[in-house]
Amino acid sequence: MFRKIDDRTYASPQITVADVAEAKALGIAVIINNRPEDESDDQTPGAAIEAAAREAGIAYHAIPVTHAGFAAWQVEAMRKALDQAGDQPVLAYCRSGTRSTLLWALAEAAAGRNPSRIAAGAAGAGYDITPVRAQVDMLAAQAG
Repeated sequence: MFRKIDDRTYASPQITVADVAEAKALGIAVIINNRPEDESDDQTPGAAIEAAAREAGIAYHAIPVTHAGFAAWQVEAMRKALDQAGDQPVLAYCRSGTRSTLLWALAEAAAGRNPSRIAAGAAGAGYDITPVRAQVDMLAAQAG
């Protein structure tokens, strides 16, 4: 269920409270929820995931992303959450894992990471960053 996109980052479709225990077993230090609340009837509420994460000693951040796209504040918030984790593993989730992966790609580019490596990491986990590749290239160039 959790797909590894780089040395410390996993993306996942919607998780449940029970999945938090699996995240803990993997050593996940931070869970990032990229799903807006009430996006669908079958999603576990963010508050339930947050409570389970905190109980397990895992930091939790909600950075909701709608299908409208990505804003600068979301990229910055994702970057801060990734930085908070240091070298410890991070799990980001949304409905399918795609928005989480795309936001991760933008945040990594904003930190000056190599766009080709970002794309390769996402592809290795089964995600395609083509929808944001131009922005990834631009952010990486600006971070230079």
